[in-house]
Amino acid sequence: MKDTPLADDTKALRLDKWLWYARFFKTRSLATQLIARGKLRLNGEVMTKPHRTAVVGQVLTFVQQNDVRVIEIVALGQRRGPASEAVTLYNDLSPPVVTAKTVDKTIRDFEDRTRGSGRPTKRLRRETDQLKAIHLADEE
Repeated sequence: MKDTPLADDTKALRLDKWLWYARFFKTRSLATQLIARGKLRLNGEVMTKPHRTAVVGQVLTFVQQNDVRVIEIVALGQRRGPASEAVTLYNDLSPPVVTAKTVDKTIRDFEDRTRGSGRPTKRLRRETDQLKAIHLADEE
C-alpha cells in the first residue's frame, strides 16, 4: 500500500533536496555542489555531505549571490512547489542588507535625465558636479 505516506518520511530529508524544495537553488545538483564544496554550515558545523538530513529546527548558513543567508528550517515539505509554498518551509534570520543600489539611487536622483534628451552641455555637467559635491558634503 503505497497510497498512505509514511510517518518516517516527514521527519528528515536530504539537505540538498530541502534546499531545492525551498527554492534557494534552481537545480538540486547546484545545491549538492554547494554542500560538497563545504560552503554550507548546519548549526555552525561545516557540511560536505549532501546526503546529511535536514530536520525541523536546524539553522543553515550559506552564501548566495554575495549575500550570507541564515535560514531556520520550519518544515520539510513534500515537493518543490510554487514560491509561495516554499517560503513556508523556512524562517529567514539574515539581517537586512543595505545594497549599493539603494545608496546609488539617492545620488542619482538629481542626475536623472529624460531619455532622448541628448548629452548634457558643459554647463549642465558643471551644475551636476556642484550638486554632487554639495550632496557628498552633507553626508559627511
